[in-house]
Amino acid sequence: MSQKLVSARIPTPGKILSREIEAPGWTQKDLAEIIGRPVQTINKIIRSSGQITSETAIELSQALGTSPEFWTNLEAKYQVYLVVSQKT
Repeated sequence: MSQKLVSARIPTPGKILSREIEAPGWTQKDLAEIIGRPVQTINKIIRSSGQITSETAIELSQALGTSPEFWTNLEAKYQVYLVVSQKT
């Protein structure tokens, strides 16, 4: 009996970011102002049409009290998930 393994669905970095900014009651605009980025950058990450760069990971970590690695790991795992899910 041969079974095809399917990778588990993982949350997008944008979904996690959305939850993180909702916790203190911030909007996307608030976070954009805090980290000095255009609100479009935050919106693209939340909609999964933009990736979290190393620079953005550092800015997010400083604003949200996390580590840059938290954000880069989320992004890397999500990108691997996308590749694997396309092959299955």
